[in-house]
This record gives sequence, C-alpha cells and structure tokens, in this order.
Amino acid sequence: MASAESRRMGNGGSVGGAFQPYLDSLRQELQQRDPTLLSIVVALLAVLLTLVFWKFIRSRRSSQRGVLLVGLCDSGKTLLFVRLLTGLYRDTQTSITDSSALYRVNNTRGASLTLIDLPGHESLRLQFLERFKASARAVVFVVDSAAFQREVKDVAEFLYQVLIDSMSLKNTPSFLIACNKQDITMAKSAKLIQQQLEKELNTLRVTRSAAPSTLDSSSTAPVQLGKKGKEFEFSQLPLKVEFLECSAKGGRGDAGSADIRDLEKWLAKIA
Repeated sequence: MASAESRRMGNGGSVGGAFQPYLDSLRQELQQRDPTLLSIVVALLAVLLTLVFWKFIRSRRSSQRGVLLVGLCDSGKTLLFVRLLTGLYRDTQTSITDSSALYRVNNTRGASLTLIDLPGHESLRLQFLERFKASARAVVFVVDSAAFQREVKDVAEFLYQVLIDSMSLKNTPSFLIACNKQDITMAKSAKLIQQQLEKELNTLRVTRSAAPSTLDSSSTAPVQLGKKGKEFEFSQLPLKVEFLECSAKGGRGDAGSADIRDLEKWLAKIA
C-alpha cells in the first residue's frame, strides 16, 4: 500500500521536477514518524481538492442564469416574455434579434434569471441559439398548440436540433416544452403534443442516422436521441424534458389575464 501511495505522491508530472526532491524527503519523514500519518495527509488533500472542485462547479452553475425562449415564428414566445416580465398584454411582431431582461422569480430565495427571447425565423434561430447556449440554465421551447397539427414537422425539426445541442452542453440545461395558446378552442393538449413529437422525432432520428455526414450537419454530434432499437420517448434522454400548458394571451380577449402560473412555478423551481 505504501508504495502505491508513494507513487501517487511522487508523481512529478503535475508538480514539476523541481519539487520532486522536497516531496520525496517529506514522504520519507512522514513515514518514519508515523506510517498512518501519510494516509491522513493524502485523505485531507483529497477532501481539499473535492471542496475546491465543488466550489468551482457551483460558481460556474450560478453564472448560468439565462433562460432561452425558443420556438417557431408566431408561437407566442415574445408575448410570454412580456407577460412574465410585466404581467401585461402587448401586441408583438416577428423579431429579427434577441431581447433579454432580468426576471425575479417568485420563491423564498428571491433569485433572479435572465429571460432571453430568441428569434424564431428559420434563417436566424440557430445562429442565435449558438450565441446564447453557453449561458443557458434552461431552455423553454414554445409551441403553438392551436397550429401544432399543421406545423408538427417543422416543430419536430427545430426541436431535434435544440435537443441535440442541449445534450452536448456540459451544463445540460433544464428543458421545458410550453404548449402555448391553450385559450384557443382547437388547441391540442400537452399530452397529445408530446405523443406526436415523439413519433416525429423517432422518424427524424432514423433518417438523420442514415444520412451521409456531408449532408447531415447534426451527424457529428456526440449524442443521439433516445435508445437504439427502441421507439423514441422523451424519458430516454439524459436530460429531463417537461411539458406544461399555458396561454400568454388569456381567455378573455386581448386584455384578459394570462394563464402562465405553471410556467412561473417551473421557473421558480429551476432558479
């Protein structure tokens, strides 16, 4: 045992050759005085290094306060952004740049997040996702529940790209699919949206894996969706994907109160 420990203590690769004689002398002195003392010193060093590493991870995590609002055009991202910040309704239009603001969550810690509304236009959304993804503590993927049936393939295509990106990040952000516009009569439920997205993502996964790497930009990703040989389900992913229903516009017309309570609770949970 002592020789194994001696090799670990005497490894000059990380300390440097200049300190090797000093370490050898210190090790010999500790062993001569008390053989158990060396083990105690090694244990204390291990604890110290663990504490330093834990503090580094905590500080890195605390610096990632961004909540990215992503989704197709007209899914209601910007109105959700405004509602969360002000509680008020405001006419919105398709944006070509990002908007960000500090959001104080409703919890006992009084924590805050940075809401970042990203453009949903097909030519812009991926480059803005690339710009802000490193600071993402969470991703809220907004779906137009009323238009979902005709947009399901486009929604699944973009969601596939966002999920692959999210799983490749070291911070693995919390992930929510917000089924918006539930105040509209023909809106699909979160459960149905989840089921149809799983089917579409399963199809995409098969076609992407079969595509030549020169034609499939995502084929170089270090991860793939789901488990090989099984039908895709969100539960197979290494990050937890949650679903909820909401309505940024509200059920009583433009000036009506929004139904975003569950979204606010989710943000308070992940803050």
